[in-house]
Amino acid sequence: MKIVLANDQPLIRKGLIFTLSSSGAFEVVGEARNKRESLQFIQQESPDLFIVDFKLGCESGLEVITEAKLLNSACKFAILTVSQDLFLFDQARAIGVDGFISLQAVPEEFIYALHVIERGRKYYDPDMIDLLIQSQREPFVDNRPLDQLTVKEKEVLGKLGMGFSNKQIAHNLFITEHTVKKHVSQILAKLSLGDRTHAALYANETGLVKYRIDLLV
Repeated sequence: MKIVLANDQPLIRKGLIFTLSSSGAFEVVGEARNKRESLQFIQQESPDLFIVDFKLGCESGLEVITEAKLLNSACKFAILTVSQDLFLFDQARAIGVDGFISLQAVPEEFIYALHVIERGRKYYDPDMIDLLIQSQREPFVDNRPLDQLTVKEKEVLGKLGMGFSNKQIAHNLFITEHTVKKHVSQILAKLSLGDRTHAALYANETGLVKYRIDLLV
């Protein structure tokens, strides 16, 4: 299995390469420090798996994955992080990430997760699943009904909840970026939200963004 690793921390990259090399089942064909290098390796090496953190320096690992999917649709994608941010986790699931692995996992658990992904299954860190289940037990009270929004505004809000940029929303919904900006402004005003991050959270909390959880199946 050919792997491209992306992490802005040299010690983490070297440790992961050592662990993967020791298993004998994986080949690291790229060691990226940023988005540019990541996309370059994915395009040139056609890896089977791309592993990245939520944050790649000052860049977003999820944005890298979104763009990488356009370059290599056959590649699988995994998040390796210490973060337990449910919002980011939901965004990762929304864009079709194949695995969510804790950077605190022991080497054997890390290798097991990669084998699960290699077999075409989803792998999510058990601790994050526990947090997700706990959060779903807490009722959400909607004080800003979605019926204030037009159909197109709901579509835009849903894409915001999936972590899409204005450019990606425009491409996906076949509208201009200027129109997207107008819709976002209307959404924030109607729902009394401070910014697009709060709008994305709201989209997920209200169930506007739909997911299907695949746990090791």
